[in-house]
Amino acid sequence: MSVGAFGLRLQHGITGGFAPPTPNAIYTIVQPLGSKFLTISSAVRHLGTPHLQPTTIKYVSSEDQDTATLLVELQRILKTIPTGGNGDIYGLDTSISWGSASDLQWMREPAAQGCGGVADGMKATANEKAKFRRAIQIVDELVKKEEIVD
Repeated sequence: MSVGAFGLRLQHGITGGFAPPTPNAIYTIVQPLGSKFLTISSAVRHLGTPHLQPTTIKYVSSEDQDTATLLVELQRILKTIPTGGNGDIYGLDTSISWGSASDLQWMREPAAQGCGGVADGMKATANEKAKFRRAIQIVDELVKKEEIVD
């Protein structure tokens, strides 16, 4: 089973205070319509540095069995946990957004500047937090996959 065309963005480091959040990493994964490859871009801030490093881009086969299985699992997880609003309801200092024209629009975004923690009063259950943690692990696994070299 394939998840079809989609775009995903994950940001580690979403909570702020008086100043806006300082991301530790921003990953985007795009599966273009009709493509057999994921385009994965990564921008990471090394410990002790103030800014994200320049973005790197790589291509990974979306037809690889392990990759396809991870994508289906990620999509299934996002369909079962709370979306909308803002704030860190999962307590993991991470946001994910997923968009596909055919199936799923899912977003849990960072709190606005000057805010931290849970901004809209929504609370996640322990089970939902575990699912969100797994969703983060899946994205991290996808980002670590080896690039396709032709």
